[in-house]
This record gives sequence, C-alpha cells and structure tokens, in this order.
Amino acid sequence: MTALEAVAVHLPPVARPIEKLGEELGLSDRQVKLFRRFHGLDQVRLDPDGDLTDLLEGAATALTALRGREHRVRYVLHARSMPIAAPYPHNPLHELLGRLGLEHARAFTVTHHACAGSLLAIDVAGRLLAAEPDPEALALILAGEKTFTRDARLVPETALFGEGAAACLVRAEGERDRVLSYAVDLRGEFDGRLAEDPDLLARYQRGYPDAVVGVMQAALDEAGETWDSIRLLLPHNVNQVSWKRICRTVGLPLDRVVLENVPAVGHSFTADVFLNHRTATTRGLLHPGDRYLVAAAGLGATFAAMVLQH
Repeated sequence: MTALEAVAVHLPPVARPIEKLGEELGLSDRQVKLFRRFHGLDQVRLDPDGDLTDLLEGAATALTALRGREHRVRYVLHARSMPIAAPYPHNPLHELLGRLGLEHARAFTVTHHACAGSLLAIDVAGRLLAAEPDPEALALILAGEKTFTRDARLVPETALFGEGAAACLVRAEGERDRVLSYAVDLRGEFDGRLAEDPDLLARYQRGYPDAVVGVMQAALDEAGETWDSIRLLLPHNVNQVSWKRICRTVGLPLDRVVLENVPAVGHSFTADVFLNHRTATTRGLLHPGDRYLVAAAGLGATFAAMVLQH
C-alpha cells in the first residue's frame, strides 16, 4: 500500500502583499479587495532571485529523511501544473539531480492534471515502486513552480499563485500516511483560458463546488470512509470562501480543515497538499491511525482526492 515516508516544505523569503501583487498584475482596487475581504488572501511567498532548480532544491534539502538514502531513490517525479517550465534545452529537474546526487534515478515530469498533479504523482510513484523488487526502494516527488507569466500568477476572481515548494518521499509499503483511495474526475468542458473567456469562467465557477464534492465523496466511498470518520481535510489553497461553502454543503466543521496557509502563503500549484500536510503534522492535528482526506483541483479541469491513514 503506497505510503508517504516523509514530507518537507520550502517557503521563499519574500512575502508579497496582495496589494503590491495587484499593482503588478494590473488589477483594480475592487479586484484586490475581493481577494482580501472575500477570499481571505493576504500575501504570497516569492523568490525573485532564484530559478526553478533553486526552488525545488530548497524543498529537497529540507527533506532530512533523504540524507544518506539517496541510493534508495529509483524515481524522481516533478508534479507540475504548467506545461512549460523553462526554455529548451534548459532542464531544471535534471540539473537538480546533479545537485542532490541522484543522477542514477529515473526522472520525469507528471503534468496535464494541473494543480491536482501531486495526487497523480503519488499514485504513479506507488505503482512504479510496487513493481520494484527492492522493498526499500523510494520515489522522490517534487512540487512547486515559478510564477513567470501572468497566467502562472492569477486565476481570475479566484486565486493568486505563490512559489512555495515541497518534497515528499514515497515507498511501496509503510506504517504511516498510507494511501487508501484515489479518485479523479477529468472535465474537459472547462478547458480554456479563463482570463479571456468570461462565459467559460462563469461555467467553471458554477460547476466547481459540485465537482469538488463529487470527487471527494468518490474517494471516501472507495476507502469505506464517511465525512464523520475522517479526522481532517487538507485542501488546495485556492481561497478560503470556496472551502467554507463546500464544508457547509457536506456538513464538515471548519476546525477540521487546514486553511491557515491560504492567507500566509497563497496557492502554490501542486505543492499545496504537501504544505498543508506539513502544517497538520507539525501542529499535531493528526494522530496515528487517523484517516484524512486531501483534495485538489486543476484548471483544464481536473478534480482529484485521496484518503490516507496517518
């Protein structure tokens, strides 16, 4: 049963207030107030001086469980939202392998699920490791991206992106953070540029709550769990208001949802799930045996959820 061995995060040093970010993006005062007062955003974390390799290295070097076990890593997966991360022939992921002493590992990107790609990466890593003859083999998942274009900085009327990063070691079997189920719903009717298509944006916003609830319910059903039996929900950090509405719909108390990273960090692409996992474990919100639900949505659109046992 696929298990998360260890999780580490890296938050860049610069905290950019959303008012300043709004100036850079050409947002109106009304749009900025919407993000702050309605969506609960305050700032995003950025690293203006570092590139993608630096960002991912910050997360990987924070993963103390990797040290001395580099030879056990068979696969390195970058869970990426954006289809393009760097101009050819620059390859940030392979450059990072050299810095980490992981040149022997097979490295590739998991994409096309946008910000739900981290859940896909966990599933893929588990499948690959299940076929490995060595039960001690590991996979390293990296998550985090640079906000190098306007599309990579903003979801209109919904979210502002930051550059938080995370690293996660995965193994085929483990005692903690075992994956009990994985559900995904691909909704191609929402594919397109929301910033340029108001009708598409409106349809996506209307369909979003039901799609998120539907995929979470599917993950709960597959794991044999209910909303009452899970200890915690780890959401993606798109905003606070959408999760408050969803929680009212399913009857889940807000004190069982990790939302504190939304105002402090921003939406960090595929890294959100791991950022919130780290917050939950460092705050002691999860205890051995607890079942918890993680959920993410990616533009395009992909909706995904997992149930894990801590």
